[in-house]
Amino acid sequence: MHRDKPFSQACENNKRPILEQLARLFTLPGTILEIGSGTGQHVAYFAAELPHLTWQPSERPTMTHLCLPWIQEAKLNNLNPPIPLDVSQPQWPPLDVNGIFSANTAHIMAWPDVEKMFWGASQYLAANALFVLYGPFNYQGRYTSESNAQFDRQLRAQAGHMGIRDMDDLLPLARQAGMTLAEDITMPANNRLLVWRKLATA
Repeated sequence: MHRDKPFSQACENNKRPILEQLARLFTLPGTILEIGSGTGQHVAYFAAELPHLTWQPSERPTMTHLCLPWIQEAKLNNLNPPIPLDVSQPQWPPLDVNGIFSANTAHIMAWPDVEKMFWGASQYLAANALFVLYGPFNYQGRYTSESNAQFDRQLRAQAGHMGIRDMDDLLPLARQAGMTLAEDITMPANNRLLVWRKLATA
């Protein structure tokens, strides 16, 4: 079934729980940017299940080809071709988006790139729009499970810049970028869905 396309079992496992939350959070028609589309499984699934939204996939410039097989096979009018987006760059592509979603990116990026992702997302969003971030997160320096602790050790052994991020770091970063934590949702497999809301400027 997936032989000719890139495949992530994690995407397959978590797509429905994430969809249930996105359907609740993104109720109005609009364009949603996905940062780090990876294999394209998420964005193709979400576009099919949420036809009132237009989905804009994105990936690092050298990786946009990975999601093409899923996107092309989907043949959906509300699913755009992927665009190159390197969050570390000072200028992001000009886009008009109503919300942003990203899954399993913060623990793979270097911390300076996590900072730039928050700042860039904030620049795209209008007041009260949402940046929805999925993945494992720590709280007050503590892992939420032993499996997350093991995962973090694997990440850091693979590359020193990677690792599960702590809410004690994300909360002030979001505030500095003009966003606040609206919801922190428990998800399966010791993951969280963090819903950041863009604050209105004074």
